[in-house]
Amino acid sequence: MANAKEYDKEAGAAHRKVIWNTFLILLAITVAEFTIAFSIENEGTGRFIRISIFIIMTIVKAGYIIGEFMHLRHEAKSLFWTILLPIVFVAWLLGALMWEGGSIFASHHP
Repeated sequence: MANAKEYDKEAGAAHRKVIWNTFLILLAITVAEFTIAFSIENEGTGRFIRISIFIIMTIVKAGYIIGEFMHLRHEAKSLFWTILLPIVFVAWLLGALMWEGGSIFASHHP
């Protein structure tokens, strides 16, 4: 196999380390989300706080995934923000619609 590329063990180890770090970071955020889901009450301001935390953590995960899996972390920052900002606005829109929809439903059904 004279034409086969030489395998660089150090590059392979570095690549595996990046993959495991990505996995561990996303796992930590997901574990934190589950902990919050079962520890914060689901009534009144606790619900608002819980939803706000979920939205923020989802945006953080989306930004990390965009940077790692779409390889935009090393690209121009404007491209990264072009993808992330619409996600933030859509998340805000969904949160606002759920909040308003819940208050409208509550006001019509005593």
